[in-house]
Amino acid sequence: MSVQPGFAPSRSFPVSCFSVVAKAEPGIMPRVIQVFAKRGLVPSQWYSITHGAARQDLHIDVQVPDLDPQLRELIAETLRQMISVETVLTSEKNRALSA
Repeated sequence: MSVQPGFAPSRSFPVSCFSVVAKAEPGIMPRVIQVFAKRGLVPSQWYSITHGAARQDLHIDVQVPDLDPQLRELIAETLRQMISVETVLTSEKNRALSA
């Protein structure tokens, strides 16, 4: 494979995705981010939105690159045990990065 000068081949890195649904309470977002911070992790993306007729639900989507699958499941279990958290779904996706 020939590579043009100034360009490096793409590499794929797995990204762990967390989808959290919780009751919309003021303290839920700091408690969710604390689960990652305690492990020295900084999410690459965080998106949250209230939902429902009276905006009573909070949907939080978090992405963390290069996370071991066992740690991903441990984090998900920790999130599931939180008061006010109703659902936690996990997935993994690959993204292409160029150097």
